Amino acid sequence: MLSGMNPTAALDQALEALRRADVDAGRAVPVAERAKRQADAEGDDAAASIAERAWGRALLQCGNVDSAISHLRDSVEFAEKSGSPALAGETRIPLAAALLQRGEPHEALRNIDDAVASLTGAGHARARAQRADILHQIGRLTEAHTEYESAISLLRDGGDLLNLQRALVNRGILHTERYVFPAAEADLEEARELAGRLGRKLATAIIDENLGFLETVRGDVPAALARLGRAEQAIGELGGQLGPVFSDQAELLLSVGARGEAADAAQRAVLAFERDQRHLLVPAARLLLTQAAVLGRDWTTALDQARQAHRDFVAQQRAEWAALAQLGVLRAQLALGHDTPISGEDAETMVATLSSAGWPAAALEAHLAAARLAGSRAEAKRSRFHLHRAGAVDRRGPAALRARGWYARALLAWEDGNAQATDRAVRAGLRILDEHAASLGATDLRAHSAAHRSELSELGLRLALRSGEPARVFEWAERGRAGRLAHRPVRPPDDPELAALLAELRATVREIDQPGRAAPDLRHRQSLLERRIRDRARLYPGVPGQPPATPVKVADLDLGDRALIEFARADGALHALSLVGGRLRLRALGAADDDVAELVARLAFALRRLAHRTGSAQSRAAALTLLQRTAEVLDRTLFGLLPEIGDRPLVLVPTGSLHSVPWSVLPSCSGRPVTVSPSATLWHAAAERRDAVLGTVAVAAGPGLAGAHDEAQAVAALHGVAPLAGEAATVEAVLKAVGTADTLHLAAHGRLAVDQPLFSDLRLHDGPLVVHDLERLDRVPRTVVLASCDSGRSVVCTGDELLGLSATFMGSGTVHLIASVVPVPDAETRPLMVEFHRGLARGAAPAAALADAQKSLRGNGLEALVAAAGFGCFGAGH
Repeated sequence: MLSGMNPTAALDQALEALRRADVDAGRAVPVAERAKRQADAEGDDAAASIAERAWGRALLQCGNVDSAISHLRDSVEFAEKSGSPALAGETRIPLAAALLQRGEPHEALRNIDDAVASLTGAGHARARAQRADILHQIGRLTEAHTEYESAISLLRDGGDLLNLQRALVNRGILHTERYVFPAAEADLEEARELAGRLGRKLATAIIDENLGFLETVRGDVPAALARLGRAEQAIGELGGQLGPVFSDQAELLLSVGARGEAADAAQRAVLAFERDQRHLLVPAARLLLTQAAVLGRDWTTALDQARQAHRDFVAQQRAEWAALAQLGVLRAQLALGHDTPISGEDAETMVATLSSAGWPAAALEAHLAAARLAGSRAEAKRSRFHLHRAGAVDRRGPAALRARGWYARALLAWEDGNAQATDRAVRAGLRILDEHAASLGATDLRAHSAAHRSELSELGLRLALRSGEPARVFEWAERGRAGRLAHRPVRPPDDPELAALLAELRATVREIDQPGRAAPDLRHRQSLLERRIRDRARLYPGVPGQPPATPVKVADLDLGDRALIEFARADGALHALSLVGGRLRLRALGAADDDVAELVARLAFALRRLAHRTGSAQSRAAALTLLQRTAEVLDRTLFGLLPEIGDRPLVLVPTGSLHSVPWSVLPSCSGRPVTVSPSATLWHAAAERRDAVLGTVAVAAGPGLAGAHDEAQAVAALHGVAPLAGEAATVEAVLKAVGTADTLHLAAHGRLAVDQPLFSDLRLHDGPLVVHDLERLDRVPRTVVLASCDSGRSVVCTGDELLGLSATFMGSGTVHLIASVVPVPDAETRPLMVEFHRGLARGAAPAAALADAQKSLRGNGLEALVAAAGFGCFGAGH
């Protein structure tokens, strides 16, 4: 019973509705509606106010913000009619929360200030807690912290456990944002204990979500994944709002550089917040979309999203958040080379606002952007000031923040012309990021995390190029590429849950492949299974303290009569390092990276046209002409300035789009042994293995390819073994062969899953063999031949990190890999593979055996040309 109020039927019903609004919001609305009718009948304004408050709180819990605000405002009117400021103040607390959700923070502050002034005791404490949350949400963190301290003390003294739990959660989030991790964890764990004691299951799940956010910011990715996964499931089952979970997932994925998944999660957050009418949170989710675009260097999208977020924040009168969006706009404009309208004074205001807000990472990025802006305007003194401030970051913070601080110090040394200091700072930043990457067990997370080291490694390469010393350029070209492949993924092979999920995925895909069975529900099941497999595989931590791969020294490369060519990109231009006869040479190729990418795309287009037999003779002739002319242009671009290679066998280390080149079609590569490696360091490690190439041989053929069975029979006959074919070619049987054979030949449908490369697959009798299957093995064959479309092509991440079937085999220990980077015709592959294996049987090195096989098919028609052209030798090659 409320003090000073006489019991009536209407009041009893209103109080019951208010109780239900917190514990069973969906069923509280009809109770509140009945209480309101009873209050109207009795003319009881106080009861009507409580009924309207219960109605509004229930609607707010269910996500109907606009209707909730309408009922809560009615509640305030009835309270004022009843002459009770305290009753009005109690309603203004949830009204302020609803207005905040709708994106009206200053109206929310006005209402909560009225509530603070009109309430005493427990109501006053609750109002202070709500005021702290509003200040927190609009970015006034210092004021919010002070208010939380007072409110939590009052709530403890008053024994209000429910609102104490809520306030502790919010203060824990604020501590997380300010990187005060012990205090954040203490608040959240205490809140979790209170929620459990109060029987608040949804609140417990939401606290788990916030603990996941804490682990994200602290840098423990597997722990964050586990927390957020459990929270999403529990909140979904309890009917809670998932927008905040999606937002936290986007933050987590951004922290490891998984920009595509992060953008998807951020977009889901935007849609969820809009659906739940939580308009205050929409622009913050757009900033996550901005960050994902920045990681992908999609500056146009970054600019669009940041501008939209800025407009929303300005409309909501949230100055701190508007400054954060302005930072996104400025970074995109600077990257695009646009004339930015922001003045130096406005930039200083932005920096000051973000620094005082208490967001360390945002403040650092603001200093970096302001320094770049000043540099573009020849304001050297101002640029140095901001770089110095950015470099003064707390060195006890998260890895990404500390690394950015070293990047700022490197830029400052670069501007000073101090090469040694620049080099030291770049190496220090990279060391921090590489140590953090070692904590990640999953291959894809480690590969994507290289995005955070790109600016540092690029600065190191630019510094080396400025020196003009080939050896230094070689070292930094190596430091900037494929370092993650040097460490095998952490995958306990006896994980029964992962094995069961993979088996269920195979069964589902096989059912989809049946005629007339590709139903939407099966596709949905496949998508859910893939996500569960991905999330499960990411839970395993890496090996703490694992040292990063050390780039091979030029003097340690034993090339024999081979020539090594390593390509590198800097500032949009392509460079080549050639190592021939112990001499390392550096040359600028005079080619823009984008132009080379266009030539590579034309080659792939022409080969795809030729691989399909449905085109007219005229179109195929045009495709052949395009192939030949493009190959000549690309050949001149890449090798025209490298006469020293002569006719030597080649070891090629590509970069960017060059990873997808069908090298055998280039005149300088045609007919000679060519092997391709993600890095010279990996080539050196593979070449150091001196065991025999062939050893025990296993051969398998997948279904659906007319020529695969014949090819497998012919290859198996050469080595005197029986092939796995038909019903015998199951995933289990092939994986057993992969785990025991020294040489594996597999003819099957291959697919590179560009969006989820660890689900790239080879189709077998009972379904797909995916990358996740391979990563569970203790060993792989020394030599692998994948007679499959696109099996040699990889998804190229930032830093030339590779994901896909071929990358997995090489990263897991395969020394020689023969695979195709384009689709290949089925039947015409058989002669190439037979000739290749004959060469292996004679003792030829894989690269030489492939070159000889490709030469033997010359003059056998377009189909033979296309079948031979797509295949390359990856790894050691000799």
